[in-house]
Amino acid sequence: MEVVVLSPMTETVSVSREIAASAEEVWALVSDLTSMGRWSPENRGGTWKGGATGPAVGARFRGRNGRGRRFWSTVVTVSECDQPRRFAFELRIGRLGGADWIYDIEPGNQRCVVTETWVDRRTWLLARIGTLVTGVSDRATYNRKGMVATLENLALACENSQ
Repeated sequence: MEVVVLSPMTETVSVSREIAASAEEVWALVSDLTSMGRWSPENRGGTWKGGATGPAVGARFRGRNGRGRRFWSTVVTVSECDQPRRFAFELRIGRLGGADWIYDIEPGNQRCVVTETWVDRRTWLLARIGTLVTGVSDRATYNRKGMVATLENLALACENSQ
């Protein structure tokens, strides 16, 4: 039996932004995956799976995503849940790989710095499938723009609630 090894990519994109809100307030927003569609230009929200009702290590979530007339869903698993400093989840599609999404929050005096990171762990085959499904061939550049928008939307929501 021949075993085919599909080497994953390991490109990483990070975007940081200072937000005039507490780390606790920001953590509550980024860890509420059901509301992520309010901040992200690609995510449309989703639902917790398997009895999960909120963020916890091992909790699974089905996210709905869209771009123009294209729609798709993914299932992610919460991999880190360190309130209020770090929240992370991972997408894995078997041996095809996936991606990690990480939110690091550095608290300050009435402010915090939020860093959103995307780690590309897709194999070349999953990257190709992703291009066909989403219409995005340069996922790193596309995600960087979306991450800037996400953090801007988070900042506006936090700063307008003050």
